[in-house]
Amino acid sequence: MSKFFMDRTNYYIIARMGYRLVHFIVKILFSLIARVEKIDWDNLPTQGSLILTANHAGRLEVLLVFYLLNRQDIILIIAEKYRKSAFWRWFAKRVNGIFIDRFGADFAALREVLKRLQKGGVLAIAPEGTRSQTGKLLEARPGAAYLAAKSGVTIVPVGATGTWDKDVLANLKHFRRTTVKVRVGQPYTLPALKPRTREAQLQQYTEEIMCQIAALLPEELRGFYADHPRLKELLADSPE
Repeated sequence: MSKFFMDRTNYYIIARMGYRLVHFIVKILFSLIARVEKIDWDNLPTQGSLILTANHAGRLEVLLVFYLLNRQDIILIIAEKYRKSAFWRWFAKRVNGIFIDRFGADFAALREVLKRLQKGGVLAIAPEGTRSQTGKLLEARPGAAYLAAKSGVTIVPVGATGTWDKDVLANLKHFRRTTVKVRVGQPYTLPALKPRTREAQLQQYTEEIMCQIAALLPEELRGFYADHPRLKELLADSPE
C-alpha cells in the first residue's frame, strides 16, 4: 500500500514539474513571436472544472492555452496523428496530454477526459476537430457537446484571432510578432442527454457551442455558422 501512495505522489510531482516547464517555455516563446490581447477575461472562472471551447485555425492555439491559463490541471486532447511527432510526444508527456482517435469511437480517451473533469480539471477543446485551412469556422463534431452534457461542467466559449498558421508563418519569415486576440464569452451549461432524443440533442448542443464561439469572432470568420438562426439570436442579445 505504501508503494502505491509513493508512486501516486511521484506521479503528481512529475506532472507539476512538467506543467511548470511547459509554462516557462511557452511564456518565453510567446514573448518573442506574439502580442496577446485578452478581451472580457473576467468572464473566465479561475477555479473548478471548466470546458473551454474555441475555434481552431492554427497550431499556435495549443500553446496559447498554456500561455493564458496559470493552472496545472489542464486537460489537453491531441489528435492521434501527432503521436508520430517527437515534439508532440514530448509535449504530451510533460502535460499528461491525451491522444485521441478523431475518426473512431475512442471511448478510453473520453473516459479519461471525464475522469479528470470530475476531479476539477479544465479541458481545452476545439469542437471542429481539425484546423481550418481558411481560418473560418468549420462544421463541428459532437465530441465537445457529448463531454459537456455528460459531465455537466460549465462551458466557456472562446474566440481567437491571429492564430491562423498561414499568417503566423508569414510574420515569422519577416521577423514580425503576430497580434493574437482572445475574446472570452459568458459561461453556460448544457442539460443532460436523454436516451430517446440523444442524437438530436447532440446536434442541437453542437450548434449552440459553435454559435457561442462564432458570436465572439469577426463576421468574416464565422464560416459554416455565419447564417445560423441561433447565432443571429446571440448577436441580437449582445450588448455590443
